[in-house]
Amino acid sequence: MHRLAARGLTLAYESRTVVEELDLTVPDGAVTVIVGPNACGKSTLLRALGRLLKPVRGAVLLDGAELAGTPTRKIAQRIGLLPQSPVAPEGISVGDLVARGRQPHQSWWRQWSAADEQAVTEAMARTSTTDLAERSVDELSGGQRQRAWIAMALAQGTDILLLDEPTTFLDIAHQVEVLDLVRRLNKERGRTVVAVLHDLNQAARYADHLVAMRDGRIVARGPPAEVVTAELVREVFGLEAVIVPDPVTGTPLVIPGAPWAG
Repeated sequence: MHRLAARGLTLAYESRTVVEELDLTVPDGAVTVIVGPNACGKSTLLRALGRLLKPVRGAVLLDGAELAGTPTRKIAQRIGLLPQSPVAPEGISVGDLVARGRQPHQSWWRQWSAADEQAVTEAMARTSTTDLAERSVDELSGGQRQRAWIAMALAQGTDILLLDEPTTFLDIAHQVEVLDLVRRLNKERGRTVVAVLHDLNQAARYADHLVAMRDGRIVARGPPAEVVTAELVREVFGLEAVIVPDPVTGTPLVIPGAPWAG
């Protein structure tokens, strides 16, 4: 049994259906990346996997049980979610932000503990944010800020991590920094990761399992070497392209066709 899956999932915003009758099985212990053009339903699907959006029909399953019927605290102990462009409380320090990841493990009879302290310390060490503990989140660069949010998600101690466009608004160096960190976290602990990315080449480089979407449906899924083809890029993105091996990783590299010339 896979830990996270969707069956017959239909998602909508008011009367506008975005995803319809979608089935998805998330491979355990792997990095799954969802790609597709704007407004194809990528982020909507991720929100449903994190129970931020209630399905119109169908269900998201966690360990075979419907997510909709699972207590919120239990979900927060199993699934960590980093949404698009998260906003921190004004003036909060990095250390305090990361500590908030321990809230699902606390209650009126169980306050801050040595285990909480250890989880925060380890999360900050693994994301190289220890030296930033006293700094305000507002003062950080884009890459530092994203590492701080990932540290908070790690402190949550979940075995599933959902990331919605974690590289948005970052320059190329910080994009690579964040994606290298995500890959390292997956390899070190066997954590299951599901991420939405815009860049198909980055998705092919970092994913074990690729899910390509268009118009609210899954067009293809599987290892990047099998999914990323010229036909797929044409069908999903409407782009003529040539696929060559990445000279560094050997993963598929998408080269757009000849540019327009006037």
